[in-house]
Amino acid sequence: MSAGFVPLDRPVWHALNGPQRALSRWTGAEAACRIDPGYGPFAAAAPGAEEHLAKLLAAPDDELWTVEPQAVVAPSGLAVRRVAPLVQMVADARLAVSERIDAPDIVPLGEADVPAMTALALATKPGPWGPDTWRYGQFYGIFLDGRLAAMAGERMRPAPGFAEVSGVATWPEFRGRGLAARLIGHVRDRLLERGDKPFLHSYAENAAAIRLYETLGFRIRRPLCATVLARVCE
Repeated sequence: MSAGFVPLDRPVWHALNGPQRALSRWTGAEAACRIDPGYGPFAAAAPGAEEHLAKLLAAPDDELWTVEPQAVVAPSGLAVRRVAPLVQMVADARLAVSERIDAPDIVPLGEADVPAMTALALATKPGPWGPDTWRYGQFYGIFLDGRLAAMAGERMRPAPGFAEVSGVATWPEFRGRGLAARLIGHVRDRLLERGDKPFLHSYAENAAAIRLYETLGFRIRRPLCATVLARVCE
């Protein structure tokens, strides 16, 4: 495995220690960090410093999401709410997506589209979504019948030259039209054009999604694990 990929092994830790450090919130003499809660619940700790994670919870019902090579063992004061095996995939080059002549346009999304983006994300749950998630990077959408039908954008940047494709979501009534494939391909190509290697994460059990990503030029790099932590219920 190339040493150049090492930041991808712990994408949250490296993003919040690197290109997205301005979004990080720290505790324990910088032993643990989380992203600004407005962006979502992602958090990470230095090796052996997981006990500091509990100090990062912003509210009694708050939770932290880690993305690591292995599941995180809950430190004192926290409980594991969920463990989900992931696969991390990377794309090395553009791969054409077939287009219909009458295919609807892909358009950049902005602040005026946030209510529609939020409704779509909360209904379809492509991943954690907060009031500022759309600010991670440029999102794109497809509108059908005057409604945001599907979207995709970017999220983590664990090192210069890497960017995560994320926030891929389609309303159920618009699925089966290839909208997600077009949007993923569009975001992938924009990242490649600016010199970034695109990567993404999929739940390991989602074989259909993994097959789709493979048709779009992504290959499995390695397994990872998402662990959701919350306060111990008293």
